[in-house]
Amino acid sequence: MKFCSECAHPVSSQVPPDDNRVRFVCNNCGAIHYQNPKMVIGSIPVWERDGELRILLCKRAIEPQYGYWTLPAVFMENDETTGDAACRETLEEAGARIELHELFSLLNVPHVHQVHLFYRATLRDLDYAAGAESLEVGLFSETEIPWDEIAFPAVDITLRAFFADIKRVRQEGSQFRLHTQDVLKPMRSR
Repeated sequence: MKFCSECAHPVSSQVPPDDNRVRFVCNNCGAIHYQNPKMVIGSIPVWERDGELRILLCKRAIEPQYGYWTLPAVFMENDETTGDAACRETLEEAGARIELHELFSLLNVPHVHQVHLFYRATLRDLDYAAGAESLEVGLFSETEIPWDEIAFPAVDITLRAFFADIKRVRQEGSQFRLHTQDVLKPMRSR
């Protein structure tokens, strides 16, 4: 940041009084410009018939990670809930309508200043198609997922936790649980 969004004068990096972190502070009006993590919200869209479970994945048509597979996820917008963001992005990236369930994973990704949240979801039908940010979309069983082509560590962690939970839920009759983790490794390099 170079200029204040309040008065357009230059800002400098400093620790404001009664604070403990370096912030951008306006040299003219004194406005403190806080920078906070961005929320990335997504869904785990599932289609299950006759005991066969498949997950809808999107092949990215944009950077970062062009050509790699991901769950539908998006930066949350102002004036929407996390659930709204998950449904919106699933429709935009995959053309899919979902029934949203509970929050499944919360992943802190501090090296890119993000928090990723993924909701369990059920596809309402099989009417889906790649949106502008996807090269293609497809349904995958656990063994069909292109594990070596997953775009982001947070998606890989979420998918692996989901399939582990599915096995546990089916064997024990237990419930899904919320998974939290700090993702300290960067995404794959190309």
